[in-house]
Amino acid sequence: MSSQNAETADHSNPHDAAPGTKPCVAVLFGGISSEHSISLITARGVLRAIDRTKWDVVTVGIARTGEWFLYSQDELEALLEANQITELPVGDQRVSLPLGQQETALLVRQGTAQTTEVSRFRHVDVVMPLLHGPYGEDGTLQGFLELAHVPYVGCGVTASAVGMDKHFMKMAFESAGLEVGPYVVLRDRLWRSDPEGAMDTVAPLGGPVFVKPARAGSSFGITRVEDPTDREALRAAIEEARRFDLKVVVEAGIVGREIECAVLEGHGTDAPRTSLPGEIQVVDQNNFYDFEAKYVSQGSAQLSCPADVPEHVIAQIRERAAQAFDAIEGEGLCRADFFVTPDERVMINEVNTMPGFTPISMYPRMWAESGLEYSRLIDELITLALERPIGLR
Repeated sequence: MSSQNAETADHSNPHDAAPGTKPCVAVLFGGISSEHSISLITARGVLRAIDRTKWDVVTVGIARTGEWFLYSQDELEALLEANQITELPVGDQRVSLPLGQQETALLVRQGTAQTTEVSRFRHVDVVMPLLHGPYGEDGTLQGFLELAHVPYVGCGVTASAVGMDKHFMKMAFESAGLEVGPYVVLRDRLWRSDPEGAMDTVAPLGGPVFVKPARAGSSFGITRVEDPTDREALRAAIEEARRFDLKVVVEAGIVGREIECAVLEGHGTDAPRTSLPGEIQVVDQNNFYDFEAKYVSQGSAQLSCPADVPEHVIAQIRERAAQAFDAIEGEGLCRADFFVTPDERVMINEVNTMPGFTPISMYPRMWAESGLEYSRLIDELITLALERPIGLR
């Protein structure tokens, strides 16, 4: 299947459920990261669109405490109806996945600490982890699911970890021959021992710069600093980023257009598939594509897909998006974000291994514009997860 082809095909499923039954998909959402509320919005979108004629669905919320519990779609809808930026309350039906290869069945724990009852809830064929940020998208949850011996949607442990860390991600891109913009890394020990020296390393980047937590997403903790020689502004930006991650990446501002491309794993030995590229245009007071523009204000950002660039630039973006996916050894999906400079250089900015699926998210919108609508995209992701073996690969 060509990397330029968004069409799907029927594939045998090595984890098919018993005859007459549908595979059970456990949809996980919430989590302990700063992107908890975004996960809830993503989960709502997926639960509204998933094809119930193909999949049985069980919904599992993860509270800020890290506890797993049964949390229905109706409860999620009511919670988000009251407040878009919210968090899950801790439920009274706690669930867990046992480790090992015996059986992937959710266990339910009810009662008090003194009278806890544990019962088998149901077998799970595949997990769809709709968590963003650390402890959900960074390989930690993926490692747990590997130990539980259950298939899951999306990238594996290594790809998730590399795709979450903007420092190691850029190193992987550079090793694959992809062009990245100038950047510096400020590690915790350097900042605590010599903050002035750390800020000295930023000066050669010129201005503006973007100061970012190395392992956070959804634009949390990101500050644009017009002049990095302004030590007060730079220090404040670094401290803001450090609220989310003690490792900070400072990137030189790139003069160019921000263009994205959605990547979907191929079946078997097929190459990764790429969508038509899309361009984000922030149309209000936001000076970059921040949290407000991504998730809250539906009029803040507009998508043009395909992006209004020459055909040869579109071809380069799609080719390099697939290269970036392979560079991190991606599986399932990722969104690749690029800068296209006025002289048509295509520079990769980052990838996101669990991009948002909110109603205004760019990943599903780009696939829809490329001929793969939302419900079929979800089917593809689940099918790809079921086709993959558990363990080292």
